[in-house]
This record gives sequence, structure tokens and C-alpha cells, in this order.
Amino acid sequence: MPPNSYAIADDAALVQALSDGDARAFAEIYERYWWPLFTTAQRKLGSREAAEELVQDLFAALWHKRVSSHIERLPHYLHKALQYRIIDYLRVRTTHAGYLSYRQAQPLAPDRSTEELVAADDLSVALAESITQLPESTREVFRLSRLEHQSIPEIADRLHLSPKTVEYHLTRALKLLRVRLKDFLVLLPLLLSIK
Repeated sequence: MPPNSYAIADDAALVQALSDGDARAFAEIYERYWWPLFTTAQRKLGSREAAEELVQDLFAALWHKRVSSHIERLPHYLHKALQYRIIDYLRVRTTHAGYLSYRQAQPLAPDRSTEELVAADDLSVALAESITQLPESTREVFRLSRLEHQSIPEIADRLHLSPKTVEYHLTRALKLLRVRLKDFLVLLPLLLSIK
């Protein structure tokens, strides 16, 4: 696209240029939609900082997924993506607030932080080793789902698989990990009961 045509280009042309890696198209999309997305996020969250962070995260994801995303209606896509980020943010904040209030209501327990830290490290190492032992395609689906938080349709599109195949690999990964980490599930109540 010629440099002066970005401002008058329609969303479909900008999305096409974006998928081709055109940074100017991305900049135009950012200029068009940053403010409306920010005001929506700020209204829902009541926090300027949180709204800025979510919108910046949204645009970073848009750029990183520019090749794999299939965007038909850009405003709808951006507002839906923001809506999911707001829901996740509120869920985390609510869970954190609930945990804080639960901890404040609990009497002080003996400090078992060292045992818990060692157990957490052991579990982390065992999990990492177990993930590396998964079959390659199952491991990739698990990584995209659990570590990159991609949805089943996004994974299916990215790996050129059917959604059912992605679901199969996720189920398989979870079953294999459950079997390989069963000793930790048995030891967890024992660790928690140490006084």
C-alpha cells in the first residue's frame, strides 16, 4: 500500500496488510482502535493502568498472531478479544482478593515454606521432565493450550489440525501427565499434614 493510503484504507485491507507483516497497517489499526478499546476497558475496570496494560497486551498479541489470525470483522474481533482479557483480569483479581481475605481470617500456621518450596521445585522439575516425554504433537498442543493460553480453534488453525484432534491431544497429554505425576498427588496430603 502507498504510505498515504493507510488512513483511508478499509479494515479488510488493513487486516490483509497486517497479515503480510506490514507495520504501517498495524500502526493504523492501533491509531483507529486504541482509544475506543482503552475507554471500554477503563470503564469496566475502573483503573487507567489496568486498562492501558490490557489494551497494550491485546495489540501485542494482534501483532504476534498476525499471520495465524483469521479476522473477518476487525472491530468485533478487537472488542471480543478485549472482553476476554477483561474477564480474565477480573477473575484473577477476584480470586486474589478472596484468597487474601481467606488468609486474613486464618490463624497463623507454622512456617512450612521451606518444605513447600522444595516440594514445589520437585513438582516443577517432574512436570517439565514429563512434558518433554510427551509425543511431539501432543507436547506442542499442550504447550500452546496451557502455556500460551490459546483456544482449541486457534491451536487447530495454527497446527493445521481439526479441533477434535486438538482435543484428543489435550486429553492424552493430561492423562499421561496425571499418570507420571501420580506420586506427587499421593504425597501432597502428607506434605500438607507435616507439623
